[in-house]
Amino acid sequence: MTTILQLANVNAGYGDAHVLDGISLSLKQGEILAMVGANGAGKTTLLSTIAGLTDCTQGEIAFEGESIRGCAPHEIVARGIVLVPEGGRLFPFMTVRENLELGAYASKARAKMGQSMEAVLDLFPKLGTRMNQLAGSLSGGERTMCAIARGVMSCPKLLMLDEPSLGLSPLMVETVFDLVKKLSASTGIPMILVEQNIGDALEMAHTGAVLEHGRIVRLMPASELLNDSSVQSAYLGL
Repeated sequence: MTTILQLANVNAGYGDAHVLDGISLSLKQGEILAMVGANGAGKTTLLSTIAGLTDCTQGEIAFEGESIRGCAPHEIVARGIVLVPEGGRLFPFMTVRENLELGAYASKARAKMGQSMEAVLDLFPKLGTRMNQLAGSLSGGERTMCAIARGVMSCPKLLMLDEPSLGLSPLMVETVFDLVKKLSASTGIPMILVEQNIGDALEMAHTGAVLEHGRIVRLMPASELLNDSSVQSAYLGL
């Protein structure tokens, strides 16, 4: 499979606060990478750095073989890298339809808006019954669905999901993960998944990475990482 994303010795942070230290990894077409670790390990900062929202102070980030280090966030979105942030961050006083249409803001995505909307409603049929409802009135699970669907409306070549199950009931967590798996299977979009439900994330991923204090301390097939005794002890309570 073709490598779509490559990070080499990436450092990043906020002002004088150094967060990421020497991050190197790659992601292939169709692959799901699960990024796990404790709160404050740097997982969200890693996604933010790839998305151009946090400065990469050292190293290289290449997407489809071209450097994107230093590119503005809107340029990175235009290239096809889409971040669904923690909590979804919908526009609460806009309808579900309006939120989805905003996902197709970039010119390439706008040209395919009708086709993308049809595909999104096929993947997320419940949203079809909520199209004229204000996004702020949705349930937690529905907001997560809408946020992911809005990301898909951008016609992503890489989708990054930051804690999609945060704050959801166990039943809704299962529903959201089923939808993510269905999305991956039907579109082949490569994904980076940051998730607190570590067992579920590693079960659906191809590759797993453990981030500690801004460094990747383990990077291996997700099935092997799931069975790693140190991971089981630290994160799964086994």
